[in-house]
Amino acid sequence: MRLNLPGIFLLCLPLVGSLSPTATALPLPTAVAIASKPVAITLTLVSNDAKAGSRMALTLKNTGDTPLPASGWRLFFNGGSYASTDANQASVKQVNGDLHALSPGAGFSSIAPGQSATLTVSSRRLRNRTDFPSGFYIVFDKDPAQAFPIELTATLGDLFEASDRKLTERIYSQNTAIQPIPDEQLTKVFPTPTSYQETGQPFVLDGQTVIVSPAEFTPEANFLVASLVPVVDKKLTVKTQASGKTITLSKNPSITVEGYELRVNQDGIQISASSRAGIFYGIQSLQTLIPASAFTAKANSVRLPGLVVKDAPRFGYRALMMDVARNFQPKSEVIKVLDLMGLYKLNVLHLHFSDDEGWRVEMPSLPELTTVGGTRAYNADQTKSLLPSYGSGPDASNKAGTGFYTKADFIEILKYARDRHIEVIPEIESPGHARAALRAMDVRYQTLVKAGKKAEAEQYLLRDLADKSTYESVQGWNDNVIDVALPSTYAFLERVVDDLTSMYREAGAPLKTIHVGGDEVPQGVWQKSPAVQRLMAGNSAVKSTDDLWYYYFGRLGQMLKKKGLFLSGWEEVGLKKVVQNNKSVWVPNPTFVPEKFRVNVWKNEPGSGAEDLAYRMANAGYKVILTGVTHLYLDLAYNPLSEEAGQYWGGYVDIDKPFYFIPYNYLRNLKDDNTGQRIDQNRIRSREMITEKGKANIVGIEAPLWAETNRSTPQFEYKLLPKLLAVAERAWAKDPEWAREKDERKSEQLYNRAWSEFLHTVGKRELPRLDSFAGGFQYRIPTAGASIVANKLMANTQFPGLTIRYTTDGTEPTAASQVYTAPLPFTSTTKLRVFNSAGRAGQTVTIKK
Repeated sequence: MRLNLPGIFLLCLPLVGSLSPTATALPLPTAVAIASKPVAITLTLVSNDAKAGSRMALTLKNTGDTPLPASGWRLFFNGGSYASTDANQASVKQVNGDLHALSPGAGFSSIAPGQSATLTVSSRRLRNRTDFPSGFYIVFDKDPAQAFPIELTATLGDLFEASDRKLTERIYSQNTAIQPIPDEQLTKVFPTPTSYQETGQPFVLDGQTVIVSPAEFTPEANFLVASLVPVVDKKLTVKTQASGKTITLSKNPSITVEGYELRVNQDGIQISASSRAGIFYGIQSLQTLIPASAFTAKANSVRLPGLVVKDAPRFGYRALMMDVARNFQPKSEVIKVLDLMGLYKLNVLHLHFSDDEGWRVEMPSLPELTTVGGTRAYNADQTKSLLPSYGSGPDASNKAGTGFYTKADFIEILKYARDRHIEVIPEIESPGHARAALRAMDVRYQTLVKAGKKAEAEQYLLRDLADKSTYESVQGWNDNVIDVALPSTYAFLERVVDDLTSMYREAGAPLKTIHVGGDEVPQGVWQKSPAVQRLMAGNSAVKSTDDLWYYYFGRLGQMLKKKGLFLSGWEEVGLKKVVQNNKSVWVPNPTFVPEKFRVNVWKNEPGSGAEDLAYRMANAGYKVILTGVTHLYLDLAYNPLSEEAGQYWGGYVDIDKPFYFIPYNYLRNLKDDNTGQRIDQNRIRSREMITEKGKANIVGIEAPLWAETNRSTPQFEYKLLPKLLAVAERAWAKDPEWAREKDERKSEQLYNRAWSEFLHTVGKRELPRLDSFAGGFQYRIPTAGASIVANKLMANTQFPGLTIRYTTDGTEPTAASQVYTAPLPFTSTTKLRVFNSAGRAGQTVTIKK
């Protein structure tokens, strides 16, 4: 699934003493008056070196009206692993997950109101702004029930100036390969159809046009009416027969299930398909045929080019994985995403609604899953909510950390997806990444035990209360793995599956599979579980804790099969541990191949030894969804610029990565490592290639968008778009000519042409559409590329159709600033910024003299 490290930030403070996450609060006979914002923090990067690490100044400013005491408080924050260098001043201790706490040591002095104290902070080298800690809040021992959020100002300074400028020059060089493509040469249907031919016989769409449809396609006809409301000055009518100007939806049994034919000429528009899904995709192609400007203001008429399109998807599975567990997105955003997916012909939403940091779908039978698991907040005894994570802060009102979909919400989402021919696959993360469920069931257990209902309390318990096993997950959790030896674990999972099944049934939405997670279970789990020891004593097939893997997924698979479902999971559900050359390695497990388990294979980083794992599993018989981190993880930062948000443990992913992904030969384009540096191709030449039999087991493509760094909807959309357009292109369109060409020189020439056409289409047609479509999206606008040549400042942008503006007086470029049209004399520091047609801008690039 992912190796989502919680940051690489190490604190080494001349501040620190000792702290226990269960520290006892000091008694106080009377309430204490504390300012609502007692402290402000500034973090300033002072040095940043690959070998020596980084050093920053941490300044605490007392913004209250009483002294900040020398002791008796704790400062909490989220980030990576931390260590201190001066225990006399302060100590830092991990609480759990990415939550840490700092408390003053014996040598720390109180800070008077309005005064500040600066501490030295050390860490491994920072790569970008994402590496800063976040979500600071302070708790005073005298009032342990109250937590005070802290305003943070984090400054990178100019330490990234040289590397940022070098990268800006590289971006400029990459952009110079973009060829000019006349608008009339662009394919006007997106994603690229199988067959496209313009005929020169345009059709004028206006309010007199009638939609003709058989009863079978009535839902799609009504969808088309609603889609065209913003375009023409009159709501179109639907009839079973009509003459004159028509858009005709017709049945053609010879067309493949999701395929369609679209014909536009001077007499009308005809969309033919064998299924409702095919008609729907033909309508979406008609939508992309309409210029974006037509959707921003109603017109009397819109002129559409005459053409003949014959089209069908390459893969039957074209997916986006939306993580709403780590940081939440509201129902309204899920609805927008479904509209977006429908437009670009993606047909699967993998909804990652449960993880360590949140459970986001209400289960009517187990309300604690959302009353506890759907809330992140500071809570002195940790019984009413989950710990703050990923900068969500102490307050339950934080919309990123707290929130869930009610039963009614979820059913509405399912219906909305159903009407757009999108399958929603729910994911119950297990047995690891399950802390939200574990904590919720702990609270349920404690409540029922207090009520004297011990048997009922144990019904859905997910941990062995006598288990003394110690472990730590990749994300730092020490209590996030379900005990798979407990009968109550399977009772819980079946209860949740039944609740989900009931909601899907009520929505009239298809449910074929449950994704059960299965990834990143750390070493050490279950080793000291009495329940596991009892299971091993009574089951000869379970000889060690490693065998619990197959026991668990075998039981889940059988439970789902009885309900008419099949099991999906991350790659680990189809792997087994063996010893090869005295090393423990994971290989495809033949046991579950007959069960038709479907696996998302994410691990393919260069140097991991798993570059070819997707092909090995497909060749072994598993149904594989290509989900490779190197090309398809949308949450990874676009590039190494210091201000570019996002993770980078799996490399950097810009829109080019999914575009040049070759599904049946992605090793050919496995070009760089997680630092962005080119890799030695000899390292992967010996890897296993996909066989013809294995190709039949490649189900499709999925792009995950993990949510650790998405603390708002705009941040989510920034990472989602425009990358998702390249995913849609590669999942729908056939292998491009450049991918089939074996001559490298010819392939590069063909690629540059195809890449240029794609960027022109996105920049000139699709980005303007996304400014208003479904209410508009805050997609990423690229940073300008820039280079100094013969004392001239040269600049360019990734997407034709966007505008570069600049200033030379030190101010930030605005929509009113000078437009860059030609190389500039480089006589002073220049700021460059790319703007879209709506006047929204990307990040500023500063080129210092």
